Amino acid sequence: MTRTAPAKLYSPALLGLATGLARFPLTGDLPLRAEARSRSCGSVIALGLAVDEEGRIARIGMQVSACAIGQASAALLAEASAGTDPAMVCATADRLAAWLAGESDLPDSWPGLEPLAPALAHPGRHGALLLPWKAACEALSQGAGSR
Repeated sequence: MTRTAPAKLYSPALLGLATGLARFPLTGDLPLRAEARSRSCGSVIALGLAVDEEGRIARIGMQVSACAIGQASAALLAEASAGTDPAMVCATADRLAAWLAGESDLPDSWPGLEPLAPALAHPGRHGALLLPWKAACEALSQGAGSR
């Protein structure tokens, strides 16, 4: 029986994503705010968003204290969020949670999630991976009636 080696958790692609967070600083002019903490690993995120007149995400900023998995997940969210409908962000969050629970495949509804795939085999990293998505959904829920 031949065993294939599991995919490397901290791949160059994942680490490269994590460094991309510097392009999305948390600034004081982002009106929709949320903070979240992972119970499983202690990761923390503070996130701010602004939406445009159509309710789509216009800007995003984050302050992330997490492992490279959490940082990469946050960067993937930030990089593709401009112009996105808030419902897509929250639907992707739900799909990611279902994937991590073993109920579905890695979502293809958001670009670039493939580098996160090795995290499936590391339940201790699941909380960090979901953290930015949960914070974004919480922040976006504040903007439902205010533009």
